[in-house]
Formats: sequence, C-alpha cells, structure tokens
Amino acid sequence: MLVVVAAALGWFLVVGVTQARADDAARETVRALARGDSQSSSEALGRRVAPTDAGFEIHKDGDTVSVTVTADIPSPGGILGFLAGHQVHAEAVGAPEPGS
Repeated sequence: MLVVVAAALGWFLVVGVTQARADDAARETVRALARGDSQSSSEALGRRVAPTDAGFEIHKDGDTVSVTVTADIPSPGGILGFLAGHQVHAEAVGAPEPGS
C-alpha cells in the first residue's frame, strides 16, 4: 500500500511541475510578444520552457495579447491505472510595451 501511495504522490508531483512549466511558457511568450518580438520567435522562446508537445494559442485583441498553453499528462498506468490522464492549462495576458 505504501508503494501505491508513493507512486501516486510522484504522479501528482509530475502534474504540478507540468503546470508550473506551462505557466512559465505562457508568461515568457506574452512577455516576448509585448516587447514586439514576432509571433514565431515569441512562441519559440515559450517552447524552450514548455512541457513536451504543449499546444500554444496566441490571440491579439486590440491592446492586449493572450497566450494559452495546454499540455496532456498521460495516466501513470499499471497499478495506478485508476488515475485518469490530466490536461494542464495556463494563460497569460499582457499589453504591448510603448514603442514596440
């Protein structure tokens, strides 16, 4: 039973770390876009810290830019098969800097 609890806690730790990486990726991408960097170079910066195979959605609405990062975390399987996979979402919103 102790092994199952330890493995489940390990998987929950993976979920937390993946969420933090998605948050960082969204913030990094918005920050680059606010500086006036191109969309492709901004997304490339975000992908450097994003979870593997993360999805990026970039929206520009007048005076704001928003970035949503999503990433799938598969179920741990095995004896922890009862834990479903999880998807993390992170969103960051920013305004372009003056002169960018």
